[in-house]
Amino acid sequence: MRIDRLLFFLRFARSRAVAQRWIAEGHIRHNGQRVVRQDLAVQPGDVLTLPLSKVVLVIELLRLPTRRGPAAEAHECYRPLDGGQPMDLGGGDARDDNGARQEEGNVEQ
Repeated sequence: MRIDRLLFFLRFARSRAVAQRWIAEGHIRHNGQRVVRQDLAVQPGDVLTLPLSKVVLVIELLRLPTRRGPAAEAHECYRPLDGGQPMDLGGGDARDDNGARQEEGNVEQ
């Protein structure tokens, strides 16, 4: 299955055109390598790195979807590899557990 179609079927992209744009801009990684072709074939066991909005999601494909179905059906086709917690992208401010801002280099211990 083509990677652009997969991203659409798994409901990460709202359309194949959006998935194709992400690929063309070099945002997607497949097994650690930057994806540069929209027709790259993916298969179960492959690992994808997806920067979504303000988080990065790393997933392993368990099976290929046959259609763009409901979110629950799409979620059965992959599993998150990052402990289920998306990783924040850089550029945000650091906050402690209580939501208060932390100065860089001023880490409370």
